[in-house]
Amino acid sequence: MARRAETTRMCALTRVEKPVAELIRFVLGPDGVLVPDTEAKAEGRGVWISLNRTLVEQAVKKKIFARSLKTEVALPEDLPGLTELRLQQRYLNALGMARKAGQLTFGATKVRSLIATGGLIALITATDAADDGRSKMVGPLKALHYAAAEEEITGFDVPHFELLDSEQMGLALGMENVIHAALTRGAAAQAAVEKARRLALYTAKPTETDIGRAAVDGDLLPEEQDERREIHG
Repeated sequence: MARRAETTRMCALTRVEKPVAELIRFVLGPDGVLVPDTEAKAEGRGVWISLNRTLVEQAVKKKIFARSLKTEVALPEDLPGLTELRLQQRYLNALGMARKAGQLTFGATKVRSLIATGGLIALITATDAADDGRSKMVGPLKALHYAAAEEEITGFDVPHFELLDSEQMGLALGMENVIHAALTRGAAAQAAVEKARRLALYTAKPTETDIGRAAVDGDLLPEEQDERREIHG
């Protein structure tokens, strides 16, 4: 049986076939209202849209959902916003599971130590982190990637996610604030990385200097721009 990551579906808006990891599914709820099926597990016929907020907005405007489902469709007041909220919740829930599994580390000192040893699979920074604190994390992380490239180490990929502010993450994790964190190796941590990537793809917005790389703050980065928000890989 093919793994889910290898399964493809067609985007109902663009008519382009993509891996399901790059799409989001929408289904009709029991009350007849369309809802995002972020885990793609709900029963019934679904509509797949590329994982991008702008494209979901376009699908709403062009009435793609009713056309695809061949029936009247009631939409929530802000379907794109609801979808982003659901993706945020999945990401935060996954971080909580990683913490329970002992695969999420907090605090600048501990995180810097993990970066120094290469013992992390993802760096997480709050969007409201101070510039100097952020640079102390990102500089060593860049150095890891440059060293891996020079040594021709294939498959080295430690993304840096900057998706939510410290209060959002702190509330979800039962802490006052979370500024710097790192995910370490393990199934729960890997699941959190996947949820973070989906949220980052959804919020990414193309720019005139788009080089096709999704940035976790919602922009696609020009090549010469600071890479701290880039998803590597």
